[in-house]
Amino acid sequence: MIKLKRAYEAAAAGDGGRFLVERLWPRGVTRQAARLDGWLKELAPSPALRRWYGHAPERWPEFQRRYREELRAPDKQALLRQVAEKARKGTVTFVFAASDTERNSALLLKGIVERLMKGAGAGKAPARGKA
Repeated sequence: MIKLKRAYEAAAAGDGGRFLVERLWPRGVTRQAARLDGWLKELAPSPALRRWYGHAPERWPEFQRRYREELRAPDKQALLRQVAEKARKGTVTFVFAASDTERNSALLLKGIVERLMKGAGAGKAPARGKA
């Protein structure tokens, strides 16, 4: 199972393995307060894509396409499979910093890993309107 949680929310026992899925460390959050099991910055959007998107809602559809393309790289595919395997064995929480909880890379990453868990692959587009 994969959960999503903002970095500014307190960690909870039910979070399971907590992994930051951002390229940059969240402002104002200490490492101790974050209580992370890992930092998957390699799976976060590239700096160029992150800057281009800028959390502009009108860019969300194109951001999804570009981010999926980045995640097709062989090294990222291997890491995605590792995360999917960990999530098959227990709860994994993707920790993110974005204030927009409906349009962010963690949400998209969650959908991709869930499809991998079901054997669908990371390159497949989700149903319209879903991450």
